[in-house]
Amino acid sequence: MSVQIAPISTSLPTFLSSKNYSKVLVLVDEQTNKYCLPKIQSLLPSQFVKVLIKSGESQKNLDTCIKIWDVMTRHNLDRHALMINLGGGVIGDMGGFCASTYKRGIDFIQVPTTLLAQVDASVGGKLGIDFQGLKNHLGVFQLPKAVLIDPAFIDTLSEKEKRSGFAEVIKHCMIRDVEKWNEVRLIDWQDNNFSSLVAHSVAIKQAVVEEDPKEAGIRKILNWGHTLGHAVETFLLNQGKRKILHGEAVAVGMITEAFIAHQRDLISLEELEEIEVYLFATYGKVHIDESEIGEIIALTLQDKKNLGGEVRFSLLTGIGDCGYDIPVSKAEMKKALQYYIG
Repeated sequence: MSVQIAPISTSLPTFLSSKNYSKVLVLVDEQTNKYCLPKIQSLLPSQFVKVLIKSGESQKNLDTCIKIWDVMTRHNLDRHALMINLGGGVIGDMGGFCASTYKRGIDFIQVPTTLLAQVDASVGGKLGIDFQGLKNHLGVFQLPKAVLIDPAFIDTLSEKEKRSGFAEVIKHCMIRDVEKWNEVRLIDWQDNNFSSLVAHSVAIKQAVVEEDPKEAGIRKILNWGHTLGHAVETFLLNQGKRKILHGEAVAVGMITEAFIAHQRDLISLEELEEIEVYLFATYGKVHIDESEIGEIIALTLQDKKNLGGEVRFSLLTGIGDCGYDIPVSKAEMKKALQYYIG
C-alpha cells in the first residue's frame, strides 16, 4: 500500500496517469462536496461520476451502501473502474467497503480530508459499516491502491473536528512514543504542527499494520482507548443530541482504560494523572449518568477483540508501550466509568 503525504495537486495526477481506469467515481458528503471536491475536480477525468451522501456516523449503514451500489450499477461501472473516497473516516470506511464488495472488488484510493482520517482511519485497510447500532460490525480487510494525504485539507475543518482527530495522535504517542507524548502534552493542542503530527502518526500505524495486517496480534494495540470509547460512542449515538465525535469518545476511552491499567499496576499514578489532566483539559468531560453504565458495558460484549465471551482490552504497560488480549471484567469497567464520572 502506497501512502503519500504531498499536495494533492501532484499526487493525484501522478496516480491517475499511471493507470488506465474505465471510469472514475468520487464519493463525497455535503462538506467535502463543498470544500474539497473543488480542489481536485480539475485533476479528474471530465466524465467522472459523483456520489453525494449525507455526512456523519449515523449514515454509515447498509441503507447508504445500497444508494452507493445503485449509482455504481446505474453508471455501469465495471471491474476496471476506480472509486476515490474524498472525506473523513465515514467516507473512507464505507466507500472502501462498497468498492471491495462491488463485483467482488474494484480499485479504490483514500483521499482523507479530516485529521482523524489522515492520522488513522485511512491507513491500514480496515473497512466497514455500522449495523444494528454496533460500530463497524460489518466489514473487510482490503488495502486501497493508494492513500493520498494532503495536510492542507485540515484547514477546511472546524476546531471541533480537528480536536477529534487529535485524539488519535495522542493514542499513537501513548502506545509507541513516550518522547513525542512528553513534547505534545506540554503545549496547547492547537499549537502543534499538524503536518508533522500526520507524518508521525502515519509512520507508527504503517509499521504496526505491516507487522500484523489482519489484526491477529500486535495490531490490536491500535485499539487502545477504543473498547470503552466505542461503547460510549455507540451508546450516545442512539441518544439524539447527545452524540459525540469519535475522537471525543476515544478520549473517554483513554482515561477509563488508563485507570484500569493503573488499577492493575501496569502504569503509575503519575502516568494516569498525566493522561487525565491533559485529556480533560483538551476534551472536557462527557456527561454520562451512573444509571447508564450497565448499558455501556453491555456494548463491549460486541467488541471485535473479544474471545470466548471475554472482553479483551489493549492496555498501556507504561506510556509508550501497550499490551493486548487482556481480559477485563465488568466490575473493572464499571469502576473505571465511575472514576471518569467522578
